[in-house]
Amino acid sequence: MAYVVGLTGGIGSGKSAAAEEFARLGATVVDTDAIAHELTQDKGAAIAQIRRLFGDEFVEKSGAMDRDRMRALVFRDRKAKKQLEALLHPMIRAESERRIAAANGPYVVHVVPLLVESPGYRERVARVLVVDCPESVQVARVRQRSSLAEDAILRIIDAQISRRDRLAAADDVIDNSGTLDALHKQVRELHVRYLAQARAQG
Repeated sequence: MAYVVGLTGGIGSGKSAAAEEFARLGATVVDTDAIAHELTQDKGAAIAQIRRLFGDEFVEKSGAMDRDRMRALVFRDRKAKKQLEALLHPMIRAESERRIAAANGPYVVHVVPLLVESPGYRERVARVLVVDCPESVQVARVRQRSSLAEDAILRIIDAQISRRDRLAAADDVIDNSGTLDALHKQVRELHVRYLAQARAQG
């Protein structure tokens, strides 16, 4: 049984940067967002159902789900949000379980944005690692990497669990309010600790 660390954080907190460094150090990374993208890309396993549930306009000419259109829909329509979650969440959970079972790294970093809110995911991790930074930093980072307006970013942040509640659920915290080097240093320190904990688990 793999030793699994659950990695989470709000949008723009730096989850991906932390996960990339864990992977570089040899951990197996299983990222639910990456799985969701695979399921909703051209020929992805969820595309036929998305077309059936939401209509052709939610599938781009490329064959992938139109993410911008779907994001706008689920923000204004709670029923559509539940439909999309009911379709994708079981598929993501099953695929992530398969990847964890097949992992060959010394331990697994399971990246789950909604880890704290999702009991099913909480139960499968030995520790909860939160990547944290102030909201103003989150907004600045998301604006830099995407075309989203500030009010849209703030709506996403408001829809997620609060920073305080996320930190309250954490076993470990990475402070990512500074530089990438500072983030990497914290990841390296945690990597040493997780290696020891994985060995102790046997």
